[in-house]
Amino acid sequence: MDTLTSLRVFCTVAELKSFTAAADRLGVSPAMASKHVIQLESRLGTRLLNRTSRHVSLTETGRLYFNQTREMLERLDEVEDAIGNVTVAPRGMLKLSAPVWAATSYFTDMLAAYNRRYPDVCLDLDLSGRLVNLVDEGFDLALRATSQDRLDPGLVARPLTNVQFRLMASPDYLERTGRPRNVGELNGHALLRYSGVNTGESMSLEGPDGPHKITFRTVMQSDNETIMHLAALRGMGLAFLPTWMAEQDIEAGRLEIVLPAIMLGFNSTLYAVYPSRKYLSAKVRTFIDFLTASTREMG
Repeated sequence: MDTLTSLRVFCTVAELKSFTAAADRLGVSPAMASKHVIQLESRLGTRLLNRTSRHVSLTETGRLYFNQTREMLERLDEVEDAIGNVTVAPRGMLKLSAPVWAATSYFTDMLAAYNRRYPDVCLDLDLSGRLVNLVDEGFDLALRATSQDRLDPGLVARPLTNVQFRLMASPDYLERTGRPRNVGELNGHALLRYSGVNTGESMSLEGPDGPHKITFRTVMQSDNETIMHLAALRGMGLAFLPTWMAEQDIEAGRLEIVLPAIMLGFNSTLYAVYPSRKYLSAKVRTFIDFLTASTREMG
Protein backbone atom coordinates (compact mmCIF):
# COMPACT_ATOMS: atom_id res chain seq x y z
CA MET A 1 0.00 0.00 0.00
CA ASP A 2 1.07 3.57 -0.66
CA THR A 3 2.30 5.05 2.62
CA LEU A 4 1.27 8.59 1.73
CA THR A 5 -2.28 7.44 1.04
CA SER A 6 -2.27 5.53 4.32
CA LEU A 7 -1.23 8.69 6.15
CA ARG A 8 -4.08 10.64 4.55
CA VAL A 9 -6.56 7.93 5.48
CA PHE A 10 -5.32 7.82 9.08
CA CYS A 11 -5.57 11.60 9.48
CA THR A 12 -9.07 11.68 8.02
CA VAL A 13 -10.25 8.88 10.33
CA ALA A 14 -8.70 10.69 13.30
CA GLU A 15 -10.39 13.98 12.39
CA LEU A 16 -13.84 12.47 11.74
CA LYS A 17 -13.56 9.78 14.47
CA SER A 18 -15.13 7.31 12.07
CA PHE A 19 -13.86 4.84 9.47
CA THR A 20 -17.14 5.03 7.58
CA ALA A 21 -17.18 8.83 7.42
CA ALA A 22 -13.52 8.91 6.40
CA ALA A 23 -14.12 6.32 3.70
CA ASP A 24 -17.03 8.33 2.30
CA ARG A 25 -14.93 11.48 2.16
CA LEU A 26 -11.99 9.76 0.48
CA GLY A 27 -14.01 7.61 -1.90
CA VAL A 28 -12.83 4.23 -0.60
CA SER A 29 -14.55 1.42 1.25
CA PRO A 30 -14.52 1.27 5.07
CA ALA A 31 -12.63 -2.01 4.80
CA MET A 32 -9.93 -0.37 2.68
CA ALA A 33 -9.68 2.56 5.12
CA SER A 34 -9.20 0.07 7.93
CA LYS A 35 -6.46 -1.76 5.98
CA HIS A 36 -4.56 1.48 5.47
CA VAL A 37 -4.55 2.22 9.21
CA ILE A 38 -3.61 -1.36 10.08
CA GLN A 39 -0.71 -1.12 7.60
CA LEU A 40 0.55 2.03 9.36
CA GLU A 41 0.22 0.47 12.80
CA SER A 42 2.08 -2.62 11.64
CA ARG A 43 4.85 -0.51 10.13
CA LEU A 44 5.22 1.56 13.31
CA GLY A 45 4.75 -1.35 15.69
CA THR A 46 2.17 0.48 17.81
CA ARG A 47 -1.57 1.05 17.98
CA LEU A 48 -2.66 4.49 16.72
CA LEU A 49 -6.43 4.23 17.17
CA ASN A 50 -8.69 2.75 19.81
CA ARG A 51 -11.65 1.07 18.12
CA THR A 52 -15.03 0.01 19.46
CA SER A 53 -18.24 -0.77 17.60
CA ARG A 54 -19.39 2.84 18.05
CA HIS A 55 -16.32 4.93 18.68
CA VAL A 56 -12.86 5.64 17.29
CA SER A 57 -10.31 7.64 19.29
CA LEU A 58 -6.60 8.32 19.17
CA THR A 59 -4.22 6.57 21.49
CA GLU A 60 -1.58 8.71 23.20
CA THR A 61 0.95 7.65 20.56
CA GLY A 62 -1.64 8.17 17.84
CA ARG A 63 -2.28 11.74 18.99
CA LEU A 64 1.39 12.63 18.71
CA TYR A 65 1.64 10.92 15.33
CA PHE A 66 -1.52 12.64 14.08
CA ASN A 67 -0.35 16.12 15.09
CA GLN A 68 2.93 15.72 13.20
CA THR A 69 1.46 13.90 10.21
CA ARG A 70 -1.40 16.35 9.68
CA GLU A 71 1.03 19.26 9.58
CA MET A 72 3.33 17.41 7.17
CA LEU A 73 0.49 16.60 4.76
CA GLU A 74 -0.78 20.18 4.77
CA ARG A 75 2.69 21.49 4.00
CA LEU A 76 3.10 18.96 1.21
CA ASP A 77 -0.20 20.04 -0.36
CA GLU A 78 0.83 23.68 -0.23
CA VAL A 79 4.25 22.96 -1.76
CA GLU A 80 2.61 21.04 -4.60
CA ASP A 81 0.21 23.92 -5.22
CA ALA A 82 3.08 26.39 -5.29
CA ILE A 83 5.10 24.25 -7.71
CA GLY A 84 2.05 24.00 -9.96
CA ASN A 85 1.80 27.81 -10.00
CA VAL A 86 -1.51 27.58 -8.20
CA THR A 87 -2.41 30.11 -5.52
CA VAL A 88 -1.95 28.33 -2.19
CA ALA A 89 -5.46 28.08 -0.76
CA PRO A 90 -5.88 27.57 3.01
CA ARG A 91 -7.43 24.21 3.79
CA GLY A 92 -7.72 21.61 6.52
CA MET A 93 -8.43 21.77 10.24
CA LEU A 94 -7.43 24.90 12.15
CA LYS A 95 -7.28 24.05 15.84
CA LEU A 96 -7.68 27.23 17.88
CA SER A 97 -7.71 28.00 21.61
CA ALA A 98 -9.33 31.25 22.78
CA PRO A 99 -10.62 32.85 26.00
CA VAL A 100 -14.13 32.02 27.21
CA TRP A 101 -15.19 35.61 26.55
CA ALA A 102 -14.47 35.17 22.84
CA ALA A 103 -17.85 33.43 22.57
CA THR A 104 -19.58 36.62 21.49
CA SER A 105 -21.55 37.74 18.46
CA TYR A 106 -18.68 40.00 17.38
CA PHE A 107 -16.12 37.19 17.38
CA THR A 108 -18.58 34.81 15.73
CA ASP A 109 -19.16 37.39 12.97
CA MET A 110 -15.40 37.37 12.33
CA LEU A 111 -15.35 33.58 12.15
CA ALA A 112 -18.26 33.59 9.72
CA ALA A 113 -16.53 36.17 7.52
CA TYR A 114 -13.34 34.10 7.52
CA ASN A 115 -15.34 31.00 6.60
CA ARG A 116 -16.93 32.78 3.65
CA ARG A 117 -13.51 33.77 2.37
CA TYR A 118 -11.79 30.43 3.08
CA PRO A 119 -14.49 27.72 3.01
CA ASP A 120 -11.99 24.83 2.90
CA VAL A 121 -10.74 25.57 6.43
CA CYS A 122 -12.57 23.76 9.24
CA LEU A 123 -12.37 25.62 12.57
CA ASP A 124 -11.89 23.49 15.70
CA LEU A 125 -12.39 25.84 18.69
CA ASP A 126 -11.47 25.32 22.34
CA LEU A 127 -13.07 28.05 24.47
CA SER A 128 -12.51 26.34 27.82
CA GLY A 129 -10.23 29.13 29.01
CA ARG A 130 -7.49 26.71 30.03
CA LEU A 131 -3.86 27.35 29.13
CA VAL A 132 -3.30 24.72 26.45
CA ASN A 133 0.06 23.30 25.39
CA LEU A 134 0.11 24.23 21.72
CA VAL A 135 2.73 21.70 20.63
CA ASP A 136 1.78 18.67 22.75
CA GLU A 137 -1.98 19.09 22.12
CA GLY A 138 -1.68 19.86 18.43
CA PHE A 139 -3.08 23.42 18.49
CA ASP A 140 -2.24 25.61 15.53
CA LEU A 141 -2.94 28.87 17.29
CA ALA A 142 -4.08 30.40 20.58
CA LEU A 143 -5.57 33.78 21.42
CA ARG A 144 -4.34 34.94 24.81
CA ALA A 145 -5.14 38.16 26.65
CA THR A 146 -2.17 38.88 28.87
CA SER A 147 0.84 41.11 29.35
CA GLN A 148 3.99 40.61 27.28
CA ASP A 149 6.10 39.50 30.24
CA ARG A 150 3.76 36.53 30.87
CA LEU A 151 4.05 35.06 27.38
CA ASP A 152 5.98 31.84 26.78
CA PRO A 153 9.32 32.90 25.25
CA GLY A 154 9.35 29.70 23.18
CA LEU A 155 6.29 30.80 21.20
CA VAL A 156 5.73 33.48 18.59
CA ALA A 157 3.26 36.13 19.78
CA ARG A 158 1.64 38.69 17.48
CA PRO A 159 -0.26 41.52 19.23
CA LEU A 160 -3.77 42.09 17.88
CA THR A 161 -5.51 44.66 20.06
CA ASN A 162 -5.79 46.03 23.59
CA VAL A 163 -8.24 44.40 26.00
CA GLN A 164 -9.81 46.50 28.72
CA PHE A 165 -11.53 45.01 31.73
CA ARG A 166 -14.02 47.62 32.98
CA LEU A 167 -16.09 47.65 36.15
CA MET A 168 -19.74 46.91 35.32
CA ALA A 169 -23.04 46.29 37.06
CA SER A 170 -26.70 46.00 36.21
CA PRO A 171 -29.00 49.03 36.66
CA ASP A 172 -30.95 46.95 39.21
CA TYR A 173 -27.87 46.48 41.40
CA LEU A 174 -26.88 50.14 41.17
CA GLU A 175 -30.40 51.33 42.02
CA ARG A 176 -30.45 49.10 45.12
CA THR A 177 -27.00 50.03 46.40
CA GLY A 178 -26.46 53.50 44.95
CA ARG A 179 -24.18 54.51 42.11
CA PRO A 180 -20.63 55.21 43.30
CA ARG A 181 -19.69 58.82 42.60
CA ASN A 182 -15.95 58.34 43.12
CA VAL A 183 -13.41 55.56 43.57
CA GLY A 184 -13.57 55.68 47.37
CA GLU A 185 -17.28 54.85 47.35
CA LEU A 186 -16.49 51.46 45.82
CA ASN A 187 -15.27 50.20 49.19
CA GLY A 188 -17.60 47.54 50.59
CA HIS A 189 -19.49 46.95 47.33
CA ALA A 190 -20.39 43.39 46.34
CA LEU A 191 -17.87 41.98 43.86
CA LEU A 192 -18.11 39.09 41.43
CA ARG A 193 -14.45 38.24 41.57
CA TYR A 194 -12.84 36.81 38.46
CA SER A 195 -10.06 34.69 39.92
CA GLY A 196 -8.14 34.79 36.63
CA VAL A 197 -7.48 38.52 37.16
CA ASN A 198 -8.37 39.61 40.70
CA THR A 199 -6.18 38.19 43.43
CA GLY A 200 -7.97 39.23 46.61
CA GLU A 201 -10.59 41.32 48.35
CA SER A 202 -8.36 44.39 47.98
CA MET A 203 -7.08 45.55 44.62
CA SER A 204 -5.42 48.52 43.03
CA LEU A 205 -7.52 50.59 40.65
CA GLU A 206 -6.19 53.32 38.40
CA GLY A 207 -8.19 56.54 38.57
CA PRO A 208 -7.73 59.99 37.02
CA ASP A 209 -5.79 61.07 40.13
CA GLY A 210 -3.64 57.96 40.40
CA PRO A 211 -3.93 54.50 42.01
CA HIS A 212 -6.42 53.65 44.75
CA LYS A 213 -6.54 50.56 46.95
CA ILE A 214 -10.15 49.40 47.22
CA THR A 215 -11.59 46.64 49.43
CA PHE A 216 -14.62 44.89 47.98
CA ARG A 217 -16.96 42.28 49.48
CA THR A 218 -16.72 39.12 47.39
CA VAL A 219 -20.10 37.44 46.84
CA MET A 220 -18.96 34.96 44.19
CA GLN A 221 -15.70 34.02 42.50
CA SER A 222 -14.84 31.96 39.43
CA ASP A 223 -12.25 31.67 36.67
CA ASN A 224 -15.06 31.57 34.08
CA GLU A 225 -15.95 34.94 32.57
CA THR A 226 -19.32 33.71 31.31
CA ILE A 227 -20.72 33.02 34.79
CA MET A 228 -19.37 36.40 35.96
CA HIS A 229 -21.16 38.06 33.07
CA LEU A 230 -24.47 36.29 33.76
CA ALA A 231 -24.28 37.01 37.50
CA ALA A 232 -23.66 40.70 36.81
CA LEU A 233 -26.71 40.79 34.53
CA ARG A 234 -28.78 39.36 37.39
CA GLY A 235 -27.74 42.09 39.80
CA MET A 236 -25.50 40.07 42.09
CA GLY A 237 -22.74 42.68 42.18
CA LEU A 238 -20.00 44.54 40.38
CA ALA A 239 -17.77 42.67 37.94
CA PHE A 240 -14.67 43.44 35.89
CA LEU A 241 -15.52 42.24 32.39
CA PRO A 242 -13.90 42.63 28.97
CA THR A 243 -15.79 45.33 27.11
CA TRP A 244 -15.76 43.12 24.02
CA MET A 245 -17.80 40.55 25.94
CA ALA A 246 -20.43 42.97 27.25
CA GLU A 247 -20.76 45.61 24.51
CA GLN A 248 -24.24 44.50 23.43
CA ASP A 249 -25.50 44.56 27.03
CA ILE A 250 -24.05 48.04 27.52
CA GLU A 251 -25.71 49.29 24.34
CA ALA A 252 -29.04 47.75 25.41
CA GLY A 253 -28.82 49.17 28.95
CA ARG A 254 -28.61 45.80 30.66
CA LEU A 255 -25.19 46.68 32.09
CA GLU A 256 -23.56 50.00 32.96
CA ILE A 257 -19.87 50.85 33.18
CA VAL A 258 -19.26 52.11 36.70
CA LEU A 259 -16.92 55.10 36.94
CA PRO A 260 -15.70 54.88 33.31
CA ALA A 261 -12.45 56.70 34.11
CA ILE A 262 -11.14 53.88 36.33
CA MET A 263 -9.67 50.55 35.32
CA LEU A 264 -7.63 47.68 36.72
CA GLY A 265 -4.05 48.58 37.42
CA PHE A 266 -2.53 46.67 34.51
CA ASN A 267 -2.73 46.55 30.74
CA SER A 268 -3.75 43.48 28.79
CA THR A 269 -3.21 42.78 25.12
CA LEU A 270 -4.82 40.11 22.95
CA TYR A 271 -2.07 38.10 21.25
CA ALA A 272 -2.17 35.50 18.50
CA VAL A 273 0.28 32.88 19.79
CA TYR A 274 1.67 30.01 17.76
CA PRO A 275 4.66 27.63 17.82
CA SER A 276 7.87 28.99 16.41
CA ARG A 277 8.13 27.49 12.93
CA LYS A 278 10.11 28.54 9.88
CA TYR A 279 7.17 27.59 7.69
CA LEU A 280 3.73 28.93 8.61
CA SER A 281 0.81 27.15 6.95
CA ALA A 282 -1.60 29.12 4.79
CA LYS A 283 -4.53 28.48 7.15
CA VAL A 284 -2.66 29.90 10.16
CA ARG A 285 -1.16 32.81 8.23
CA THR A 286 -4.48 33.87 6.69
CA PHE A 287 -6.36 33.51 9.98
CA ILE A 288 -3.86 35.70 11.84
CA ASP A 289 -3.91 38.28 9.05
CA PHE A 290 -7.72 38.21 9.06
CA LEU A 291 -7.88 38.74 12.82
CA THR A 292 -5.38 41.59 12.63
CA ALA A 293 -7.52 43.33 10.01
CA SER A 294 -10.80 42.62 11.84
CA THR A 295 -10.10 43.28 15.50
CA ARG A 296 -10.73 46.72 16.83
CA GLU A 297 -9.85 48.58 20.00
CA MET A 298 -11.83 46.94 22.80
CA GLY A 299 -12.34 49.66 25.33
